[in-house]
Amino acid sequence: MALSFCGNDLNDSYSVENGVLNNPCFVDALNLVPHVFLLFITFPILFIGWGSQSSKVQIHHNTWLHFPGHNLRWILTFTLLFVHVCEIAEGIVSNTWMKSNHLHLFLPAFMGFIAATTSVVYYHNIETANFPKLLLALFIYWVLAFMTKFTKLLKFADGGVTAYDLRFCITAVLVVLYGLLMAVEINVIRVRKYVFFATPQRVKPPEDLQDLGVRFLQPFVNLLSKATYWWMNPLIMGAHKRPIELKKIGKLPIAMRALTNYIRLKDAYEEQRQNSEDLEKSPSIWRSMYRAFGRPILLSSTFRYMADLLGFAGPLCISGIVKHLNKTEDGEGTQTGELKFGVYFMSSEQLLQNTYVLAVLLFLALVLQRTFLQASYYVTIETGINLRGALLAMIYNKILRLSTSNMSMGEMTLGQISNLVAIETNQLMWFLFLCPNLWAMPVQIIMGVILLYYLLGASALVGALVIVFLAPIQYLIATKLANTQKSSLDYSTDRLKKTTEILKGIKLLKLYAWENIFCDSVLETRGKELTSLRTFAFYTSMSIFMNAAIPIAAVLATFVTHAYMSDIESMLTPAEAFASLALFHILVTPLFLLSTVVRFAVKALVSVQKLGEFLQSEEIGDDSWRNGDMPVSLDACKKHPGARNRKQPMRYQMDNYEQPLRRQLRPTETEDVAVKVNNGYFTWGSNVSTLSDINIRIPTGQLTMIVGQVGCGKSSLLLAMLGEMQTLSGKVYWSKLPDSEMLPDYISEYDSDFSHEERSKNRYSVAYAAQKSWLLNATVEENITFGIPFNKQRYKAVIDACSLQPDIDLLPFGDQTEIGERGINLSGGQRQRICVARALYQNTNIVFLDDPFSALDIHLSDHLMQEGILKFLQDDKRTVVLVTHKLQYLIHADWIIAMKGGSVLREGTLKDIQTHDVELYEHWKTLMNRQDQELEKDTDVESQTTLERKTLRRAFYSREAKNQIDDEDEEEEEEEDEDDNMSTTTSRRSKIPWRVCWGYLSSGGFFLVFLMVTSKLAKHSVMVAIDYWLAAWTSSALNDSSSYSTSNSTTDNSTLGKMNNAEHLAYVPVFIILCGSGIFLCLITSLSVEFLGLSAATNLHHNLLNKIIHAPLRFFDITPLGQILNRFSADTNIIDQHIPPTLESLTRSTLLCLSAIGVIAFVTPVFLIALLPLAVAFYFIQKYFRVASKDLQDLDDSTQLPLLCHFSETAEGLTTIRAFRHEARFKQRMLELTDTNNTAYLFLSAANRWLEVRTDYLGAVIVLTAALAAIWMSSYGLQSGLVGLGLTYALTVTNYLNWVVRNLADLEVQMAAVKKVNSFLSTESENYDGSIDVSQVPEDWPQHGEIKIQDLCVRYDPMLKPVLKHVNAFINPGQKVGICGRTGSGKSSLSLAFFNMVDVFEGKIIIDGIDICKLPLQTLRSRLSIILQDPVLFSGSIRFNLDPGRTCNDDRLWEALEIAQLKDMVKALPGGLDAVITEGGENFSVGQRQLFCLARAFVRKSSILIMDEATASIDMATENILQKVVMTAFADRTVVTIAHLVSSILEAEQVLVFSSGILVECDSAAKLLEQEDSLFSILVRTHK
Repeated sequence: MALSFCGNDLNDSYSVENGVLNNPCFVDALNLVPHVFLLFITFPILFIGWGSQSSKVQIHHNTWLHFPGHNLRWILTFTLLFVHVCEIAEGIVSNTWMKSNHLHLFLPAFMGFIAATTSVVYYHNIETANFPKLLLALFIYWVLAFMTKFTKLLKFADGGVTAYDLRFCITAVLVVLYGLLMAVEINVIRVRKYVFFATPQRVKPPEDLQDLGVRFLQPFVNLLSKATYWWMNPLIMGAHKRPIELKKIGKLPIAMRALTNYIRLKDAYEEQRQNSEDLEKSPSIWRSMYRAFGRPILLSSTFRYMADLLGFAGPLCISGIVKHLNKTEDGEGTQTGELKFGVYFMSSEQLLQNTYVLAVLLFLALVLQRTFLQASYYVTIETGINLRGALLAMIYNKILRLSTSNMSMGEMTLGQISNLVAIETNQLMWFLFLCPNLWAMPVQIIMGVILLYYLLGASALVGALVIVFLAPIQYLIATKLANTQKSSLDYSTDRLKKTTEILKGIKLLKLYAWENIFCDSVLETRGKELTSLRTFAFYTSMSIFMNAAIPIAAVLATFVTHAYMSDIESMLTPAEAFASLALFHILVTPLFLLSTVVRFAVKALVSVQKLGEFLQSEEIGDDSWRNGDMPVSLDACKKHPGARNRKQPMRYQMDNYEQPLRRQLRPTETEDVAVKVNNGYFTWGSNVSTLSDINIRIPTGQLTMIVGQVGCGKSSLLLAMLGEMQTLSGKVYWSKLPDSEMLPDYISEYDSDFSHEERSKNRYSVAYAAQKSWLLNATVEENITFGIPFNKQRYKAVIDACSLQPDIDLLPFGDQTEIGERGINLSGGQRQRICVARALYQNTNIVFLDDPFSALDIHLSDHLMQEGILKFLQDDKRTVVLVTHKLQYLIHADWIIAMKGGSVLREGTLKDIQTHDVELYEHWKTLMNRQDQELEKDTDVESQTTLERKTLRRAFYSREAKNQIDDEDEEEEEEEDEDDNMSTTTSRRSKIPWRVCWGYLSSGGFFLVFLMVTSKLAKHSVMVAIDYWLAAWTSSALNDSSSYSTSNSTTDNSTLGKMNNAEHLAYVPVFIILCGSGIFLCLITSLSVEFLGLSAATNLHHNLLNKIIHAPLRFFDITPLGQILNRFSADTNIIDQHIPPTLESLTRSTLLCLSAIGVIAFVTPVFLIALLPLAVAFYFIQKYFRVASKDLQDLDDSTQLPLLCHFSETAEGLTTIRAFRHEARFKQRMLELTDTNNTAYLFLSAANRWLEVRTDYLGAVIVLTAALAAIWMSSYGLQSGLVGLGLTYALTVTNYLNWVVRNLADLEVQMAAVKKVNSFLSTESENYDGSIDVSQVPEDWPQHGEIKIQDLCVRYDPMLKPVLKHVNAFINPGQKVGICGRTGSGKSSLSLAFFNMVDVFEGKIIIDGIDICKLPLQTLRSRLSIILQDPVLFSGSIRFNLDPGRTCNDDRLWEALEIAQLKDMVKALPGGLDAVITEGGENFSVGQRQLFCLARAFVRKSSILIMDEATASIDMATENILQKVVMTAFADRTVVTIAHLVSSILEAEQVLVFSSGILVECDSAAKLLEQEDSLFSILVRTHK
């Protein structure tokens, strides 16, 4: 047929006798004009514009939408495009009924489609370039299009075309759309005044876009980019070239910042408080959340409803396509349109009978449904994140105002607070994510059941009932799961505690050969944990099984019922069967999710209750001298819009409103009293006063000391003055600040409403060093400067005063080393000195020091007193209040306050007290003398500080070696990276760790792997078989019913009917068997995956523990403890609980997708051609996403920890922060940390949306190609049942494609844990076997204790230098030997060599005739005894600590305790030998702990005892006991003492003196002392 615009089957096609406009073909031609006009005008502009686009300067301005009504315009344009598609379809279908081609039926529509697309591209370019004048072209276009379409509509109305005809409706809709677009355009002219007005309006971009740091552009981009996350492309694709860092994701837009959301939530909360009549009733958090965040949730729910309704288009379209294919096969599809104007007009029903039209509709419905669904997810997630930010800020603000008694009386523990922060806020966030499901699901379920009923009648209700009855079981399983998880958590905490103890005391365990005993105790706890994990795995697999089995059961029940209930007329057709199958798939999701959502809702209720209680808990008193809340609360940010600084949009800094009032100048003091308390009665919470009748004054600029016995209320007095205690009566006065420097000028500028009296009541910040030292997770320098500008001179003076320099020199990065909770562990004394340094460095008038000497030894105390307090502070004329027990410093005090039992005993100068209270003075004198004696004794001993420094040095010495190795590795890697080009680094990052996965699976056992693989494959094959059987069954029924209707006249109906029915029912048993086996296989697969995971977890942990416990000591020196613990905590947890479900989900979704593609390819082989480009697209999408997702996941994890630490830190240091008045700075820090974490999380969820939108669109394309291929193939005789099968499977692909990628990405992240554990499994173990058999060693070896050292060379590692070189010595049985030498000369290495703990690479040590290197380690170490320098005790009973192997009777233990002078003390304890020792032996003093270690050595009656600097950390008295015991109880044994003080080995029968690994002198002590120039005499002289 020839092509012609108006067709050539009518004679008057081109005649205009009745007037031009009465020829419909010319009217259509007229409609072409505006479209062509637009294309002519815009193309040149677009090309020129695109050429000059590079001239745009700032990055963000091209995402800035300049014109009003742009969202409306996008929505209208998309609607316009959809209507054009309908118009084209209608035109083409009508054209097929005409005798010759009538191009005018669809060509104008096609041009309209192109013009509409062009209009939106053109508009977008003009909008981002901000050229409003060019919009005139569009305006003209809309006007012309409106006029031509309107003409057409009028002509239709004249010609008697009615609304029944589809073309009339389409034209009417187009007229409305063009009219609306015209209105939008007029509105732009009205607002921007770019034409017809003299002064066009100037516009400024929103503040966020002026700030180039804002990288999260979702709120600012156009609608299409919003829906497809197009703006994420550069970030996600760039992740390949270099990892995403925090800098790259920038800041959050203002509307999403924690501060903004906090203000919204707080306003809603406070508003309720003001509006409620009942003042006692606390405001409802739910209502506040609804008022602050209700609107986005409603928006998200709207999106969700639209998506759910569109979701039902899938099954309906499938049913339509299959039904109409049959009709066209049977030749029923004839046209019934009527001719008007010489062309056909059709109704909408006729259009929807065309299968190709249905396929396109199905595609559009899918695309729209997925877009709405992702939009709904995104909005809820963004709102959830905003809510979490607001709640965190709210909790933090509350923490800063919590009353101290709350914290100390244990009403609010740190654990509770960190739970609120880490768990409750996240529960609420998750609830918000899931909450649209609460009201969307019921609608979805009801709609689904109605549609099923419409398709299948009553039998559909049977299937629905099956689903409804099985849903409560799902819920039951879900609650059980939650409970099991709790119990396994308790066990794992217990196991971690034991593991930590083992790792901390590993040296002792190895020396005593106890590692296996302790290892067994960990394995016992692990056993309990695994039992609970087994239950967990069982319930998880049940949940997965229910999820997979419910749809099968429902389908089985429905179709079997239908088969027996229906007569031959209403037999199941493919159209009904596959539509209902698709509907069951839709129904299962909400039902499965319902249990989860309900569980989260219950959790959210609990969380809100906890939050409410916390927000109502008691706050610190707002007393007159104390300005409790900030001068201006956060709301100030809203009150001063004028004060904003253009460069930093919307104050990110809260400080500007809430600065602590700090002194600028030192004024002439106005009063001589800094603080005064009158008739003060103070309490900690209860109404019983802790401090009573307090009348004191603190003189300005002088040193006041507060003394008294332990627990008499000294610290409480300081806190009472700081306003931390509750005042029962009385007042605390702080001297006023002179007006001149009352407020820094920037505050007074804002707060002119700050009245004068208020200022005078305000106390200024006090530098306060608490008794329990409190450090921030920050560098040493930041801990000391504490937010005040760095001043080098002052800083150095402070460090010298606190003698911190030697300690800082030991740290790996000097004062830039991180300390605190996550940093280096400092000793108590070092921590305390840093806290004192912080107080000294602050530029405040008043300094409160609470017992700063408690953890310091005498030298340091003196230095601190002289240099720090007397010189540094007093020279500065600062008011110092010092609480102390060291009475020898009283002579320095200007004013003394003596406390007793919570009240003031005396107040005055030392002279006053001497004259008025002689008794007290004398009492002090005796105490002072006692302290002086201690002082003399103390100078002999190597000071505690030197010791602390030693441990610090030891910690780093070992670590540095490790770090060097690490650094070298890293450098090598980096060099490799630089050598390679970009592509290899990319491939390295996008590779999936297959080897690790295989390692993981094989550790689960080959049988389980085999079972899992086979059952998975069998299950999916059976699932396909079920659906294939259904296709065959329904197709046969269809043929039967058609043959039944044709043979109606000829044969006897009833017999044929019976025959057909019997054939029909013959399909049922096979169907039942298939479904049954499908359900059974679901059970097997879900169990096999979970138990495979469990078995892998069991083996990995067991191997890891064994490897680490039997690793050589050197391993623990070079591997940080935290790193080893991480393998046992975080990594083990991932392997235990997270990998199995991910693995299950991954295999399930992958197999589903593969089986679906297989089925489609089997039904329509043509589909394979289209599959290739789709597969390529899918490969690239997943490759880019996995890399980016991993980076963002890491960022999210790494930004979470600092946030949680900041909360716990603040709660611990509340009094300090409030004393310093640094609340504002800490709030600021919290807001920054929250925003950083939220940014990472937002980007992560946006990346997930990016992926899902793309995979969903791919899925929609698969459905479209499958449908078109099936329709095309059906004309070659493809069964309609198979078409239904193919389409139903194509629909499932869309659901599972993104799960494949997300699970892949998750598995990759989780496999890192397995990789880390595997890296430790390759550590070398010590050689435990030895070359001599245990049976060859005498039972009582070593009998005598004779030691021969022959040519001994020792090193710690084959890579390191030897630490002992060619040592030769002989020790007689029972001899007392001393070993000495300077630090690092190899003394301790020799003690380790006796136990074969180091690498003896030359020479040997022979004990009683046996070379110890040949002995099995267990034997050797269990026959010798050692007392270490650091006393190590384990948590458990005293009996367990002395004899964990339970080898001795009680008499032996009591004897040992008696020798160690501990018998009386242990007898006094409750439980005697079974008395409890807390973790690390904290409930005993260091001296007592050392004596326990001595008792432990004595319990093991060994003839050789080695003491490694055992007296280093104990006082003189304990040391004397030790020496005495060694001389008497160990009289007949060989004792080798390694001495840090030469004075302790002056009585030794033989002394070995080492110098840098070489034995220099060896003789009795007396003889060596006679030689003046011997190293030993030099050591003795220098140490005295």
